[in-house]
Amino acid sequence: MEIDEKEKNVGIAAWILFGLIAGVIAKLLMPGRDPGGCIVTILLGVAGAFVGGFLYEQLTGTPQYTQFDLGSMVTAIVGAMLLLFAYRVVVGRRA
Repeated sequence: MEIDEKEKNVGIAAWILFGLIAGVIAKLLMPGRDPGGCIVTILLGVAGAFVGGFLYEQLTGTPQYTQFDLGSMVTAIVGAMLLLFAYRVVVGRRA
């Protein structure tokens, strides 16, 4: 199934929204003080959603930006948590 450019752009915009939600959930699941505050945590959620979606696509061969279900949300949350953890480790060492 071929996905046209408009569908792909809508999918990416939806992943940004998905990432915002995933960032908030990841922050709730990983309590503690973040060096960057709430905005950085949410941005990490967006980036984590893309990372999680990319990894999911590499492992399954299914384009992640075409699906929005519970598995997609879990993937986004896990990606956000991984980036949040990495951010805490890197920034925590500098502080």
